[in-house]
Amino acid sequence: MAQHKLDALVGPTAGLAWLIDLPNGDHFTGGDITSPAAVAGYPHITVPAGYVFGLPIGISFLGGAYTEPVLIRLAYAFEQATKHRKAPKFLPSVDLSS
Repeated sequence: MAQHKLDALVGPTAGLAWLIDLPNGDHFTGGDITSPAAVAGYPHITVPAGYVFGLPIGISFLGGAYTEPVLIRLAYAFEQATKHRKAPKFLPSVDLSS
């Protein structure tokens, strides 16, 4: 990050949210940008990035050591610009036809 003068790395937090499947178990789709930050001990913050089929997706901001103030500013600016945050709902089902 220092070599390329980056303030943060940004990417989808994880794959799409999966539906609860009681007979067969969850269908985790993989993909997780948070692991490298956790392994390195570096900060990361996740905020809402939108919805797919009514299910939330997140965007993560990862930084180097002691960059928490920068990450908070970036995440807050993203939240204010997009207004993707909605109160959580407990849906009985999801419309997958869209």
